[in-house]
Amino acid sequence: MESLLVPTAIVALAEIGDKTQLLALILAARFRKPWPIIAGIIAATLANHAAAGAVGAWVSSFFTESVLHWILAASFTATALWTLVPDKMDDDETSNARRFGPFVTTLIAFFLAEIGDKTQVATVMLAAQYPHLIMVIIGTTLGMLIANVPVVLAGNFAAEKLPLTLIRRLAAAAFFVLAVVAVYSAMKTSGWIG
Repeated sequence: MESLLVPTAIVALAEIGDKTQLLALILAARFRKPWPIIAGIIAATLANHAAAGAVGAWVSSFFTESVLHWILAASFTATALWTLVPDKMDDDETSNARRFGPFVTTLIAFFLAEIGDKTQVATVMLAAQYPHLIMVIIGTTLGMLIANVPVVLAGNFAAEKLPLTLIRRLAAAAFFVLAVVAVYSAMKTSGWIG
């Protein structure tokens, strides 16, 4: 269950105020058809996070357990710092939206927006840390949905009323906690502590 619940919570917090959440808001305002947009978010996130999770699981096989924990600690720390920086939405990502309709536009825009995004990086790291890849992918996808579906359904109200700075700080704190756990695990597997 930890392979599901931790990724869900981490990604849900990290996604608040992220550019893909802003993208969800723009798509909801533009199309006013929430269900095709939500379906596009699900499909894009599953595809993107499955690829990211596979990379994380594959990369983890190249390192000893202690080296992997040190890498994870550094990565979680970097992601925590990155989470503190607010995202901005590029107008280019939704400029051709009308041509493809809400589902295809959302699918393409979300998939592309997630490439190199902090939630994709988090998925790679979580897949490297937890043994149940499918649960990690389901968890990160649920986290994306927890953050984005209310925005699609509620429009501007949800995005404007959330304390984004506080939520970014909570997400960063969660990544820092994961970094501390990874440092502890690295020290333990390296034999530095008993």
